[in-house]
Amino acid sequence: HPDLDLETDKFLHHIESIVDKGGTALIPAFANGRTQDIVMKLHKNAPYLDVHVDGMGKTIAKMQMEHPETLRDPTALRKAWSWCKKVSSKSDKKKALESDVIVSTSGMMDGGPSIWYLNRLRMDPRNAILLTGYQASGSGGRKLLDEGHVPIWDKRTPIDLEVSQFSFSTHAGHSDIVEFAEKCQAETVVIYHTDPNHARPPLVEELESKGHIVHTPINGESKILE
Repeated sequence: HPDLDLETDKFLHHIESIVDKGGTALIPAFANGRTQDIVMKLHKNAPYLDVHVDGMGKTIAKMQMEHPETLRDPTALRKAWSWCKKVSSKSDKKKALESDVIVSTSGMMDGGPSIWYLNRLRMDPRNAILLTGYQASGSGGRKLLDEGHVPIWDKRTPIDLEVSQFSFSTHAGHSDIVEFAEKCQAETVVIYHTDPNHARPPLVEELESKGHIVHTPINGESKILE
């Protein structure tokens, strides 16, 4: 994964360049974790921005704040959540369209309010889309990156806005997993949540070279570990 501080700086500078030319930055974000993380980054580093939040991430944030013992920094989340504007009505949605930043589910643009906003923002080239998570094959976000279009209510819709992707993954990277397996002295390692074409093969190779027994299960197939 790229250096988080450098990626955050790039992300913030890009948002400011969009806002400076009169545009709105649409940030599709996963409901659990990513929405809250993005809002906290913006509150900490760019509190002068007008940020609106929509989608399931609002419900998740409420649940998280009800259980502060599960959070690394509950105070930071509470402050950031009080600062941003939560969309809860049609009039709020219209106001969000005039804001600096909209953070909304779904993170892969497979529905949710992010599609509603995209359908209205796509006409103005000053606006832009900032993807902040992995875009799976076949998802709206992946189609947007690779083909320049996204399904909007089942209609293939070309999107002429600038699209950028930033990596804020909180998953362990290649070296983290190898180090963890070594420290645990793991005899067996099961790899199931990785990119099967790029990330998984070199990870399997290195783990096996260090003496670990590695399993890579496939959806729909049963396997007994002994």
